[in-house]
Amino acid sequence: MAKKAYPLRINPEVLNAMHQWAADDLRSLNAQIEYVLREALLKSGRIKPKTVIATQVSLDD
Repeated sequence: MAKKAYPLRINPEVLNAMHQWAADDLRSLNAQIEYVLREALLKSGRIKPKTVIATQVSLDD
């Protein structure tokens, strides 16, 4: 999936809170903003959840 750049104007207080949240979750600010937007879209039913196929990798030979 290609990503598209988008300039964002944001309140400094919200930006600082997002920076801290991103740091707490070990994400970049961009990834955190995208995560929050995606969760809000899922919750509101505006996008459908993707099917995630989990695979387990064994390091034992």
